[in-house]
Amino acid sequence: MNCNAYKGAITFSTNKEKDIRINNYFWCIMAMNTTVLKTRTTTALIFVIIMLVGIGTNAYTLFALCSIIHFGAWWEYFTLQDKVLHTTSHNMLRMGFALTGYTMLIWCSGSMPQLQQLQLSSNFGVLVGTAGFLCSVIGIFKMQRITMRVLHYMWGYLYISLSLACLLLLCTYTHNTEYTHQLWLSKYLVLPAFVISCMWINDTMAYLVGSLIGRTPLSSISPKKTWEGTLGGIVLCGVVVGVGTYYIASKQHFEYSIWHWIMLATVASILGTIGDLLESKLKRMAQVKDSGSFMPGHGGFLDRFDSLLFATPFMYILIKLID
Repeated sequence: MNCNAYKGAITFSTNKEKDIRINNYFWCIMAMNTTVLKTRTTTALIFVIIMLVGIGTNAYTLFALCSIIHFGAWWEYFTLQDKVLHTTSHNMLRMGFALTGYTMLIWCSGSMPQLQQLQLSSNFGVLVGTAGFLCSVIGIFKMQRITMRVLHYMWGYLYISLSLACLLLLCTYTHNTEYTHQLWLSKYLVLPAFVISCMWINDTMAYLVGSLIGRTPLSSISPKKTWEGTLGGIVLCGVVVGVGTYYIASKQHFEYSIWHWIMLATVASILGTIGDLLESKLKRMAQVKDSGSFMPGHGGFLDRFDSLLFATPFMYILIKLID
């Protein structure tokens, strides 16, 4: 829908014609906003359903969800880095880095009881790692002056692969060795679900508080973020997710007190905010609005999971220290 035809420096022959033009422009903008809202709402509902199924069903769905995020995030990461470096990476190089990084997830799958019987690390780890290495070598030979670019690309191992591997490793901390499967959110999935919930609630609460009372810009990197919204998101995330997880986890025999959960949720929301800002910085360097377009109206994989990717390794270390 082209609304530009109704605006601009136009000479009107009569006031009536001017009123018609202005009225048409108003309804055109309203129609566009309604279409965008419908698109964003539909996409968000589908996204939430997929995430809930992936997080809360069993180890297989969580591993599948992390696998999808891993490859989608790697592809967008290469695209952003190429824009920053003003180059074009070969598809074999992209696949090589993604596959070698994926071996981290395969090796960490042994921490998930339901996946232990599949022995993914011994059956597929070497195969996937070898395929990734060969693809990387071929991709490097297909490109020129690759040395500095490879160093930039290698940060993806820490930013994406290690982060999702740590999310799987969180399944090891259950405080109870006896495994009893439940239909939804078994105790082995409590901590991964907790970290992901912190990212969601923090983003949502920060947006709501910022929309209502936000006045002071947080950073020039992300002009729409405000200090009021950020602090409101952190506090509300700590309370809502912390208290909620305490009552859920206590039924799964976790030994954390309510203050442990509130502290963990607060730290997770702070780390998530930093991760969001870092991804915004990368997009600004690449001069793009979104990292991708897999979610119409919401952006790409990195746009949706930037907070999670940055926060998870630190949360894994923190939980391991207090476990």
